[in-house]
Amino acid sequence: MMNEDSASGSSDQLQILRDKLRRFAKERDWDQFHSPKNLAMALSVEAAELMEHFQWLSEADSQSMPNEKRTKIREEVADVFLYLIRLADKLDIDLAAAAEGKIEINASKYPIQKARGNNKKYTDL
Repeated sequence: MMNEDSASGSSDQLQILRDKLRRFAKERDWDQFHSPKNLAMALSVEAAELMEHFQWLSEADSQSMPNEKRTKIREEVADVFLYLIRLADKLDIDLAAAAEGKIEINASKYPIQKARGNNKKYTDL
């Protein structure tokens, strides 16, 4: 579980990445293309590219990837993360705060005594 210091550090790192992405887009005059709709679509495309690496693999194979494949997956994970940061920036969403809030919501939806070792949706617990 994150303590206040680690949450603050994560938030600082996210702000640094957000600012780098702002500069990156500004230098290329890409803000005109970075509407929330376009960023959400790009995020979905990158998530699909990430999923392609796992398509048709067994559970065991998905957990023991060769290094070359892991490198490609790492790049796709980064693409998803960067588009998510950019989208949150455009929508003025504090990602760290949103994630902390969502963990709290999920904790109430999935109480330990009901959810431990169970993969059912909260409505079916």
